[in-house]
Amino acid sequence: MLKGRTGTRIAAVIGAAVIAAAGCSSGGDGDGGGAGGGGGKGSDAVTLSITPATGAQQVAPEKPVTVKAENGRLTDVTLTHGKKNEKAEGTLAQDGTSWKSAWSLKPSTTYTVTAKGTGGDGEEVTETSTFTTLKPRAKLESGMSPLDGETVGVGMPVQLLLSRPVSTKAGKVAVEKSLEIQMSQPVQGAWYWMSDKEVQFRPREYWPTGQKVKVTAHLAGVKIADGVYGVADRSASFTVGEKHVTTVDARKHRATVTENGETLKNIKVSLGKPGHESYSGTMIVQEKAKDIIMDSATTGNPGEYRIPTKWNVRLTYSGVFVHSAPWSTASQGSDNVSHGCVNMSPGNAKWFYDFSKRGDIVKVTGTSRELRFGNGPTPWAKSWEDWLAGGAIGEPVTGTPLT
Repeated sequence: MLKGRTGTRIAAVIGAAVIAAAGCSSGGDGDGGGAGGGGGKGSDAVTLSITPATGAQQVAPEKPVTVKAENGRLTDVTLTHGKKNEKAEGTLAQDGTSWKSAWSLKPSTTYTVTAKGTGGDGEEVTETSTFTTLKPRAKLESGMSPLDGETVGVGMPVQLLLSRPVSTKAGKVAVEKSLEIQMSQPVQGAWYWMSDKEVQFRPREYWPTGQKVKVTAHLAGVKIADGVYGVADRSASFTVGEKHVTTVDARKHRATVTENGETLKNIKVSLGKPGHESYSGTMIVQEKAKDIIMDSATTGNPGEYRIPTKWNVRLTYSGVFVHSAPWSTASQGSDNVSHGCVNMSPGNAKWFYDFSKRGDIVKVTGTSRELRFGNGPTPWAKSWEDWLAGGAIGEPVTGTPLT
């Protein structure tokens, strides 16, 4: 067994203040005035109002940009930022009288809104507003798994790792609302907070084979605490490969490997001996390494063993692997003699290593030691009901169609 976990945590601190912004409006030629004001009585001209007002500074990024049309309809709204005039998303109301930005805004950024509308007189009116968002006191940054472009197994969760703790329910709700998941075959799933710095998504059932998924964390401008904001979005696209499920029976000393429901191989194995029992439960392949030094010091027992091993497939953070064990081939298929890992012959271990990908399912049965939830990505160690209860919003999410 070998303990270990890798990850990225990033943090930075910068100074700021927060001020709200008011609305602005197209003038009109009547005697009305102020935000949302417009033409005089009987006028058929459309009046457009934009919030935040042009010239506003220190605008709170979590506040939406809104555009409203009175006495007419909006015909076009664009929200741009940066030197390349990147467009931000927004939604036009069905009746055409209002528009709202879809996601929070980037901190320390100047935006320009250009709105066009037409009234009963058929004349087009254009209104603009240019404003700047506040500079945060501290930054929230992120990492994501799976990796962009990766092909994974049917049990792979999405992991969003955060550089700062999100300690309040309001902060967690804000983060969850910023998370967009698109699927080629939309299915139901849910987010679960593993800790204040990690939230995971899993589908209700295993991912369908061939599923394509794009996850976008619209974290730029998300407020998790006073003065603490996300500064950049994060996204990753991945594909779900063939359905690999391996069932390891500790009593029969066998591993049955299937692909899409068809048995490919029945492998003799040896699991943990008394005092070093292997975990029973549903795990996933977390990572692979051709060569590792298995050192008992990493499990708190220095000097018990220090052995180089090949064809290592990790199942837990605490150090359970499937690996080559030429020293135990005589016991494989008949006795459990390992320190908790799943031992295979060199040939079988290499075959399993080559066959496996991150997110493949490995189920171990027949031991007295239950898998601890959180010992690695372990989304299938909880029932759907318990998983659903671990989200801040507490409701299932159905992926939107991937276009």
